[in-house]
Amino acid sequence: MKLWGAGTARSLRPIWVAEELGLEYEHAPIGPRTGETKTPEYTALNRKQKIPFLQDGDIHLSESVAICRYLIDQYPTDNLKAPTAPKDKVKEDEWCCYIYGELDETSLYVMRRHRDLSEIYGASEEVVKAAGAYAERHLGVMAEHLNDREYLMGDGFSLPDLLLVTCLDWATFYGLNVPAPLQAYKARIAQRPAYQKSMYTNYKELMGEINGAVNGN
Repeated sequence: MKLWGAGTARSLRPIWVAEELGLEYEHAPIGPRTGETKTPEYTALNRKQKIPFLQDGDIHLSESVAICRYLIDQYPTDNLKAPTAPKDKVKEDEWCCYIYGELDETSLYVMRRHRDLSEIYGASEEVVKAAGAYAERHLGVMAEHLNDREYLMGDGFSLPDLLLVTCLDWATFYGLNVPAPLQAYKARIAQRPAYQKSMYTNYKELMGEINGAVNGN
């Protein structure tokens, strides 16, 4: 098994799932917009020239949610709850679509495009501000849901929780207002060893810079 990609919230997700499942895998830490996704070798594997990307035998998959779903279904463990009843499966789909659609794509990535990637997409403080406000609105919806719950699905840590935490990291980095229930929820999940290991694997260079600053190097 080989997982390609590092340095983004989206590349973190399959690494985290693999760690939760206790899988052995090779990690290829290529980054977006570094030229590494556009080499002939990588393009032959993934015509989209995007990360993350999974090779598992004859299975080749892109898109973070699809990779995560495949790994959870193929290598089940109690560490990640996977619904079996139809009503629970569609509820999981609802949460995954909501988090990916409204937080990742529609707001956080829009902020990234018009702030971090402004040389490509154009800088716009107005768009960044509007996208941030939109994200905060939906963070409020999830904070209300989690106010008296430990996990989104109610019966244990599952894929929607993993997706949400990666977006909360992103939102915090962008300085958005993350409601207290979500802060407590994220802090609790951040104690998971698989999360901590995957964060280091995905953000190894950044973690090294932080550790160096903390240690005075």
